[in-house]
Amino acid sequence: MLQVFTLKLNERDAMNNILPKVRDYMTSKVVSVKPDIDVCRAIELLLDNKISGAPVVNNDNELVGILSEKDCIQIMANESFHDFPCGLVSDYMTEPCKTLHPNDDIYTAVDMFLHSMYRRAPVLENKKLVGIISRRDILKAIQKATGNLKEDEYQTGYLTEDMKKNLE
Repeated sequence: MLQVFTLKLNERDAMNNILPKVRDYMTSKVVSVKPDIDVCRAIELLLDNKISGAPVVNNDNELVGILSEKDCIQIMANESFHDFPCGLVSDYMTEPCKTLHPNDDIYTAVDMFLHSMYRRAPVLENKKLVGIISRRDILKAIQKATGNLKEDEYQTGYLTEDMKKNLE
């Protein structure tokens, strides 16, 4: 019985080593904001970088929350339409937020996205922000796993000859 258990444990370890990891799909160049900056400046950063949210980190690059578009929309809901006093990021950010580790397998991220409203998750290692993974990154993992479109084909929208043959 001990040999069977050891074999199953070794199979699981081997499987963990071949499963795609969060680190394989996360973005490591993350736009983040500090909790003490004006939220209107943070909105500007989101818009300039064409992102829908950003991790909020302290001076030690430790995660203290996340600022999403939805969080920012609270400005309109909470304030009058006249003076729009923005306030600080810390006034609007969501805390705590779900996080992942770079060595988590991609299916852990998939499960989190399927069972929550979150569109992105900060990736932490030793309490430090090392990346972010989004629903769009999961789509890239699906694309790679299915072997459908190459990234450059996806961006241009052109069909390859193989793809055209499959349509006939």
